[in-house]
Amino acid sequence: MSDESAGREAEPAGREAGPAGREAGPAEPELVRINPAELSPPTGFTHAVTATGGRLVFLAGQTALDGDGKVIEGDLVTQFEQALTNLLAALRAAGGRPDQLARVTVYATDVAEYRAHAPELGRVWRRLAGSDYPAMAVIGAARLWDEQARVELDGIAVLP
Repeated sequence: MSDESAGREAEPAGREAGPAGREAGPAEPELVRINPAELSPPTGFTHAVTATGGRLVFLAGQTALDGDGKVIEGDLVTQFEQALTNLLAALRAAGGRPDQLARVTVYATDVAEYRAHAPELGRVWRRLAGSDYPAMAVIGAARLWDEQARVELDGIAVLP
């Protein structure tokens, strides 16, 4: 995953056309993505995000569950795609968009595998969520609630 805003002090979300090419209106909250030059360039995340003028939405952890509540078969990338799809479905149900994510935490049962597949995971992220990266962390977990799950995502979004 890569982030072209590396080295920029602050980049307000909504000041430029977003992923869908729309301009932010005055009621839109402002998310400013901050990547200080003195920190290593971020890849697939933003170092800090400030948010003003909105309401918080806390998104519960989502794994690769299908509509019947069963973990889908597949490798880490397949499960990541389903977990992200589920997280974004919860966000949409709350009235939000992917560019309004301020924070996402990824829990992986194998961090080395997650790192090895980072380019593929980045492509999945960009296809489903766009190129606005939230502040993120990847945390190794011995196991998740569903034993077959390899990855879980939760998040915080800022909506108007």
